[in-house]
Amino acid sequence: MCHACVIENVKTSMLSRRELFRGAASVGLASAAAGVISARPALAQSTGRVVDLTHAYDGDFPTFDGNPGILYSSQFEHDRDGYKIWELTIYEHTGTHIDAPLHFAADGASVAELDPSSLVCPLCIIDIKSKAADDPNAMLEPEDIEAFVSANGDIPQGACVAMNSGWADKLGTEGYRNDADGNFTFPGFSKAATDMLIEIGAGSIGVDTLSLDPGNSADFAVHYSWLPSGHFGIENLANLDALPVSGATLFVGAPKHKQGTGGPARVMAVI
Repeated sequence: MCHACVIENVKTSMLSRRELFRGAASVGLASAAAGVISARPALAQSTGRVVDLTHAYDGDFPTFDGNPGILYSSQFEHDRDGYKIWELTIYEHTGTHIDAPLHFAADGASVAELDPSSLVCPLCIIDIKSKAADDPNAMLEPEDIEAFVSANGDIPQGACVAMNSGWADKLGTEGYRNDADGNFTFPGFSKAATDMLIEIGAGSIGVDTLSLDPGNSADFAVHYSWLPSGHFGIENLANLDALPVSGATLFVGAPKHKQGTGGPARVMAVI
């Protein structure tokens, strides 16, 4: 499917599913009230070592629609004014950024309305690099979650579950976004996996790619289910290989602009 067709399909689906969003958002709020989403997770003891999971970005950083995610306009100059200030035009979903429920749910929580406790949480990293090497549109599936739990123990309540596909190594090349034919190509979560994560009480998900859904997704099933359920996601994570698969604490420096559907975030982990 061409890029324009994919984007048009999203717009049409978002309009036709407005009523569905209202019901899903209500379910998400009820779950939060029951303590599923806003459960206070037990944070790990740490050595104090900080790992930055955020890519530095500028107007050349790849974006879903292909347009520059940030534009700079100089307003004040050192040699003329004695100090420097840029005027920035920033699109919310660019660089390492957060997807708030409002992004895909008309009545979902904005980024400013997220429970602050959900932004500091245990981090679990599920490695699918071998699958992604064989299939560039590989998905993190329920069996990957089961294998993680078998090897590392239960996923803590409220944890962020991050997919490590190795895709961050492709940043700076066309392969981070597209295949040789110009089609979106990158790994993501399957809806079956995120449905399982909702059931076990995970609080958020993260990917080292452009989207929570795989590149060849035509229906954005994860966006349309995970976000309206009251959860958030993080896209374009960096440096996941620098962390253990469990035991780190994630700090998500989400923006707090009213009515925000998300926005660039400084994401760090402490181990």
